[in-house]
Amino acid sequence: MEIKQTQEGKRFVLAIEGRLDTLNYSSFEQKLKELTAAEANEIIVDCAKMDYVSSSGLRIFLMFLKAMKAKNGRFILCSLQPNIREIFEIAGFISIFEIVDDLDAAQKKLEN
Repeated sequence: MEIKQTQEGKRFVLAIEGRLDTLNYSSFEQKLKELTAAEANEIIVDCAKMDYVSSSGLRIFLMFLKAMKAKNGRFILCSLQPNIREIFEIAGFISIFEIVDDLDAAQKKLEN
C-alpha cells in the first residue's frame, strides 16, 4: 500500500493505492494520527486506487471518523471502487460515512 498526501490549509487529502489490510493498516493509522495531532480539520480519503480493504482497515476508517467528529471536523471518502463500496455496504458503513463519487465532489462538499 502507498499513501500520497496533499494539503490545503487544514484540509488534507490522502490517496490510498493498493491493499489496506492486516499487514499494512498500521501505516495508514499512523498517518491519520499525525494529521489529527496536526489539527487537521478536514480529511478526504481518495480510494480510487485502493483495491482491497480488510476488517482492520475498516476499523481504522471508523476510528478516525469518530475522532474527526469529536473535534467537529470532516472525514470524507471518495472514489470507492465497486468491490470496496460493497464491503462498506455489508459492514453498514455507507450510512455513517460521507461518501462521494470523486475528489472534485469531496472538495465541493467541504466548501459548502
